[in-house]
This record gives sequence, structure tokens and C-alpha cells, in this order.
Amino acid sequence: MPRIYLRSDCVSMNKGTRKLVITIDGPAGAGKSTVSKMLARRLGYVYVDTGAMYRAVAVLARGAGHANPLDETLLQEICSGLKLRFISENGVLRLLANGEDITEEIRKPEISSLASAVSAIGVVRERLTHIQREMGSRGGVVLEGRDMGTVVFPDAEVKFFLDASPEIRSQRRHLELKVQGEEVTFNEVYEQMLVRDSSDRNRQLAPLRPAADAIVVDSSNLQIEDVVQVMLDHIEKQ
Repeated sequence: MPRIYLRSDCVSMNKGTRKLVITIDGPAGAGKSTVSKMLARRLGYVYVDTGAMYRAVAVLARGAGHANPLDETLLQEICSGLKLRFISENGVLRLLANGEDITEEIRKPEISSLASAVSAIGVVRERLTHIQREMGSRGGVVLEGRDMGTVVFPDAEVKFFLDASPEIRSQRRHLELKVQGEEVTFNEVYEQMLVRDSSDRNRQLAPLRPAADAIVVDSSNLQIEDVVQVMLDHIEKQ
């Protein structure tokens, strides 16, 4: 499986490039969201944050007042009529679930672990996979998540797997939480990261792994702009 690092001879995108389906998978804290947004902007594509969709289900399940937010009957009820929509407001991507803005709610630390558990349940993955495929059906999209290139869009023209060491990913997430005003130690973030990694990689349904034809990009020692340029260089060849 190829692993790409920064090259000095990256070239700019050809504006005549056809619209592609581009998937970016990887573990938490690898920089998928930032890279995907920037890449989509550079290409003039639509950015789809699929991880936010699972967080949305977690928020709705947690707020349902049910004793067990992972109860499959409850999740079936939530998913059956679920409507998700991304909107851009003053340059910020916001997520509406059934018309309600839950952008801030989905980023709370307690939602992260619940979202991971929710994502392993079949009824949830089935519904969200359907929504994601609808969003990407016409191409011209950058979809980031954990199973975009392996399950949701196995025939995507371009697949990336963005990775970084657990230590680097934990540092990034810790800084992000501090900026948001969350009082949490690095060690707490690191332990949570390891638990999340184990859950994502070892679940039976759509485990986190690079697609066989994915380009693996290690962002541990790269700046965001460098990662995006590496991806653009590869896309140029399509």
C-alpha cells in the first residue's frame, strides 16, 4: 500500500479536471476535517463531514431521555425519520438535524465516545450510509470519515487514509479542547484517544482501516497546507 510524504515538485490542479468522488478516512485527531475542508475549497467541491452525522445520532439518542441511548429500537426510531443538512454560515459549516442546529452539541467530549458506540450499530450505519451515498452521487465531493473508501464509496476515484501517531493526534485534540474552554489533561485525552482507536479498529461492522487502493498520508510531521498539496498532486494524475 503506497504511503505518500511531502514532495517538492507538487503541481497545481488542472481546472478542467472532471468531478470526482474523493474519500478521506482516518482515526480521530489525524486532521481529516481541516484537510478535507481545505481540499474541497481548493477544488471547488462540496465537503461532507460524515463523522458529524454519527455524532448527530448520538446527540439525538442522548437527548431522548431513554435509559439506554444505544437501545436499537430507539435508534431505529431516530434514524427512520432522520433528516440531516449541512449549511455554510459565515464560512462555518453547521449541521442541522431535523431542522435543529446541533453544531455545538456534537463537539462535546461526552458525545465522542457515544458516537463511536452508535456507529457500530447496524441500523444507524445503514441509514447514514444511504444519506451519504445520496450526497456523493453526483461527484464533486470530499467525504471524510472512517469507512468512506472501504464501505460507503468502495468505487471512489480517489481514496486517502490520513494518519498520525497517537501522541501527535492527542496533542492536537488537547489543544482544540483547551481553545474550546474544556478542562481536560493531555493524559486524559491520550487515554480517550487509545480507547477510541481500539473501538474503531476492532468493531465488527465497518472497522477503521485503509482501503486496499487508498493512498496513506502520514501527517505527523506535516503542516496542513503540505498535506493538502500532497493530495492535490495525486489528484492531478487522475
